[in-house]
Amino acid sequence: MSQETELRELRSARRSVFRPAVAAMFMALSFTAALPAAPAMASEIKYVVNGVAVTSYDVQRRAAFLKLQRKGGNLNQIAGEEMVEQALKDGEIKRLNIRVSEDAVNAAFERFAKSNKMSSAQLAQILNQAGVTDKHFKAFIRTQMGWNQALTARYRAQGGTMSEQDVVRKMLEKGGAKPTATEYMLQQVIFVVPPAQRGALLGKRKREAEAMRARFSGCDPPRQFAKGLIDVTVRDLGRVLAPELPPEWAEQIKATKIGGATGVRETDRGVEFIGICKTREVSDDRVAKSVFQAEGNLDQQADEMGKRYLDELRKRAKIVQR
Repeated sequence: MSQETELRELRSARRSVFRPAVAAMFMALSFTAALPAAPAMASEIKYVVNGVAVTSYDVQRRAAFLKLQRKGGNLNQIAGEEMVEQALKDGEIKRLNIRVSEDAVNAAFERFAKSNKMSSAQLAQILNQAGVTDKHFKAFIRTQMGWNQALTARYRAQGGTMSEQDVVRKMLEKGGAKPTATEYMLQQVIFVVPPAQRGALLGKRKREAEAMRARFSGCDPPRQFAKGLIDVTVRDLGRVLAPELPPEWAEQIKATKIGGATGVRETDRGVEFIGICKTREVSDDRVAKSVFQAEGNLDQQADEMGKRYLDELRKRAKIVQR
């Protein structure tokens, strides 16, 4: 595994350029109570989008989803507009021959459930009780994942990402100065716990990790310590700018002195901590681009491109409202 891949894995929760396209899939819903199921109603066709029917049942499910998100306004009207947009996106995804597997959708559903501290079955029960249904939510997930790929393809076709020089020029044009950021040299120590043995081994592995962390005094010794232990991986993560630190680690990394290590965390891989090898203050084009992206500027550009893309699809589409 390359250093770049390792770093990408560490900061998996970071925004990507097209995060706005999929952010809705991982929004922080507040499941404080299960809502009563919406009453069953006869389904009828409400819209026909390029020959594809959007039914009143589809609109009801989306309105229930909006209600669960505590959205305001005319929910039925908003739901109808969203379902038309979803039909437009699905049509473009199909045209581009983009396929989102059932396994990918189920994995995203499971991650969403876990992020809200529940099992997939519990999430499905709440969605069904609220009148959304897990089937509708999974269709929503599938569309968002496919649309993200469509946006990525469009973005690359239009010349790819902004260069570091372009970012600096834009910042200077707005009267700003080239920013400074802390650059971290990091080392990741992972005590691997196989999923099948998590219940039996997690406590023992956590104690071992805590013991190594207590002896941590810089980034070279852990490799020597790890030689005597089973299933311990030490990774050099290279140079990471402060705005690029993964949210789940950022606060601890910033609060840890050079030569020290963060607290031990349980992760999908087992238990791990991160050592801070060195830090320095840097100000260059790479920093400018990182800060520019962290402030949401690239996200905003991608979101605007997505809206333009959808407007193009709408103008070419045949949409009939019944």
